[in-house]
Amino acid sequence: MPDAPEHRLLLVHAHPDDESIGQGATMAKYVAEGRGVTLVTCTGGEMGEILVPELEHLADHLDGGLAEHRRGELADAMAALGVTDHRYLGGFGTYRDSGMQWHADGHAVPADETDPKAFWNADLTEAADHLVAVIREVRPQVLVTYDQFGGYGHPDHIQAHRVATYAVSLAAVPSYRTDLGEAWDVAKVYWGAMSESRMRAGLRAMRDAGDTTSFEGMDPDGPLPHFVTPDDLLSCEVDAQEFVEAKMSALAAHKTQITTDGPFFALSNNVGSTAWGCEFYRIAKGERGDLNDEGLEADLFAGL
Repeated sequence: MPDAPEHRLLLVHAHPDDESIGQGATMAKYVAEGRGVTLVTCTGGEMGEILVPELEHLADHLDGGLAEHRRGELADAMAALGVTDHRYLGGFGTYRDSGMQWHADGHAVPADETDPKAFWNADLTEAADHLVAVIREVRPQVLVTYDQFGGYGHPDHIQAHRVATYAVSLAAVPSYRTDLGEAWDVAKVYWGAMSESRMRAGLRAMRDAGDTTSFEGMDPDGPLPHFVTPDDLLSCEVDAQEFVEAKMSALAAHKTQITTDGPFFALSNNVGSTAWGCEFYRIAKGERGDLNDEGLEADLFAGL
């Protein structure tokens, strides 16, 4: 790829909006720096909760069509971030949103019934092969996805983790599926994370400001959900505070899923750009580069 950017990042996410929540600021920052950013979304998000009353008819159990609508939302979000390379795993419509339900312990688990085309039911090798082809085409040095629990237990997040992990391994094998392109070894793999100390500080600021409804049930001084990561497990912090506006615009583009008076915007309003402009990661493969005074990398490409 003679015209490819020197640094190339590949992100693997489950549904439209996951990317903007987790790494929107990083994506915008790297695009602005001339780095390659490719997003792979694994499902159309058919089972997502619809927060816009006039669009409730798009629900899967009614008229349907939410995936196609969210496809447009994702395109608008990518435009806000400046990302021009976005693909659906295997092509749009290959895998459906699996849906989920809440466990009594407060995390997501698979729904009692799932569609045969649900991503949770996908053959792991088949799904991984779709991603192997992308990896070998794009040749990213860095890949970002979820941890083994998918952040909060959503089956599609867990499956995205599995598919990404397996695809990285297969893509590096010279003799594996040569029809999918020349072998490529992704140098570094990261899992998206949320800093415990930052989350507690943000919650405290909201509660002190009188906001008791955003992130309802979460106590700044009490136990936090599974998606919050203890600081000693973090590997990298990308400071992209100057791109918070782009991230907020991307979040706002996902209108059926995120409201501008919801918790994401409330946290940003009370804490400022550090709430969502500093994004954290755990390294899962590769060697870390230079570390700052807090013992964290400042760049996903550090050391490459």
